[in-house]
Amino acid sequence: MSLFVCPVCGCPLDRAENLYRCERGHSFDVAREGYVNLLPANRQHSKAPGDDKAMAAARTRFLDGGWYGPLQEKLCQLTGDLLPPSGALLDAGCGEGWYTAALAQIVETKGGRTAGVDLSKPAVKRAARRCPSGEIAVCSVYHLPMAEESVDLLVNCFSPLAIEEFGRVVRPGGHFLYVVPGPRHLWELKELLYDHPYENEEKAEDYPRFRLTGVVPVETAFTLTDRTDIQALYHMTPYTWKTPKEGAERLDRVDRLAVTAQFRIHCYQRV
Repeated sequence: MSLFVCPVCGCPLDRAENLYRCERGHSFDVAREGYVNLLPANRQHSKAPGDDKAMAAARTRFLDGGWYGPLQEKLCQLTGDLLPPSGALLDAGCGEGWYTAALAQIVETKGGRTAGVDLSKPAVKRAARRCPSGEIAVCSVYHLPMAEESVDLLVNCFSPLAIEEFGRVVRPGGHFLYVVPGPRHLWELKELLYDHPYENEEKAEDYPRFRLTGVVPVETAFTLTDRTDIQALYHMTPYTWKTPKEGAERLDRVDRLAVTAQFRIHCYQRV
């Protein structure tokens, strides 16, 4: 039995080698890369929703460099601490699967199962290849193809916050890890791009059905000495859409960049 349910009727899905099917006959092919598309046509508001190929490639190159390794390690540690034996983990907004694949290894040691979802088909293709032990699907986090109270641990890393859906699918007593940027995340990059950069707002709040149990800070510093890596970092962030022309030109002239990455992991428990 799959962790996913049918996005059309909500019935459980059975997974065969190349197909997902529900008892009412709705079926969904498994793509060559190993993912399944569970985004109904009436919820697809553009021909290519989510991040495009260029952004997926940039994020893959940068994350594969290991620069965000401390965040990945902390998420793995928390997963080991919070996930019960045989538990189910959902990476909501999994992107290219860099975090998902590492988390799946922890889940496997506990006899559990992993699912990852994202709106971007180019990203999901990469995630499925990177995490063959998990179930990876194209869908919206605002309409998760998951049964109510079917997830023990939900991870959301720099992705849209669909708190009503998260509250629906996480079991009472289960956990939700929400990763957001710290106040001065990528500050040195912002100083190059903008004449008047500002700090990110730092706040932690309770959400319906969830109780905040703590905030775990993670910070790391590194120096990029390859222009391709610098551009990959830039193009995986929302700054690529919002940067003034002058700021982008300043970045183009840089071949060395010292960077501080500052994260906050907001830890919640489902009540």
